[in-house]
Amino acid sequence: MLYFLYSHFGINLFHYISVRAIFAFFLAFFLTLYAMPKFIKWAKNKITQPIYNLAPENHQIKSKTPTMGGVVFITSAIIAILFSAKFNIFVILSLITLIGFMSIGIIDDIGKILNKDNQAGLSAKKKFLLQTIMAFIISLILYFNFDTKLYIPFFKYPIFDMKIFAIIFWTFVIVGMSNAVNLTDGLDGLATVPSIFSLFTLMILLYLSGHIIFSHYLFLPYEKGISEAVIIPSALIGSLLGFLWYNANPAEVFMGDSGSLSIGAIIALLAIFAKSEILLIFIGFVFILETISVILQVGFYKKTGKRIFLMAPIHHHFEKLGWDENKITIRFWIIAFITNLIAILSIKIR
Repeated sequence: MLYFLYSHFGINLFHYISVRAIFAFFLAFFLTLYAMPKFIKWAKNKITQPIYNLAPENHQIKSKTPTMGGVVFITSAIIAILFSAKFNIFVILSLITLIGFMSIGIIDDIGKILNKDNQAGLSAKKKFLLQTIMAFIISLILYFNFDTKLYIPFFKYPIFDMKIFAIIFWTFVIVGMSNAVNLTDGLDGLATVPSIFSLFTLMILLYLSGHIIFSHYLFLPYEKGISEAVIIPSALIGSLLGFLWYNANPAEVFMGDSGSLSIGAIIALLAIFAKSEILLIFIGFVFILETISVILQVGFYKKTGKRIFLMAPIHHHFEKLGWDENKITIRFWIIAFITNLIAILSIKIR
């Protein structure tokens, strides 16, 4: 809509991506702030979070906390994007990703709520299958509209062209990051702030990659029209900050799978846009750390019958050690901030 005001009425202010990105941020933020308390009031005693029976004992008091807050902040971000963005392949794919993965999350969340059991949503196989199908469709569209060269951090030039194998690689990245954020979402605010850091880093990368002068100077792969995707992380950062207002400890609402699956998927997609798939090691370090802890725990237990951690994902390990929830969360935020600084630093060191 804002770009329409420029293209049809000549309001030059809305030609600038930076202006529309700031508008998207504030619109998503205030929409979330407005809608979330109404959602919380309605959701109490109706769609509360079933707690995993093996979770640390202090988690049982959270069983009456409303969940599915992701529906509110993702919808707010989508509205802000629709108002602010000029539609191209990057914006359209981002919207498909947000809606598609939010829908998978909603199905999973509703199953848990109706059965009052954290394990009663979609089975792991069904969830993985739906995620894979969604990610494959997105990757297939990308393949026919996007460069398939692979870049790695601190190197100026691509190491090789993935060609058709890019579809498999991108599908893996999207599904992997979607599940990684989902695993991290276990403490109040734990997944929210690292997601904001990741989205901010990707916003910088997308803006520079879409600017022909800056991308040339910094040896970043230039892609015409990619800078329009800056509006996506900007809107999501705004909506996540609005969500954090109510998700900070003690949380009044949880994001649920409807939020975590879609946030993880969009982080992966934006990294693909920015040719930063491998850089996700730093951009999404906390999410990857949580995922690796689960893989190690399950694999080691199957082989030896023993556990590496007291409980996985790793944030529960620290809870079992007696760390306060706020201390764990803030320390993970600090780690996420530092690793994202490293990711930003890689832009210049090439």
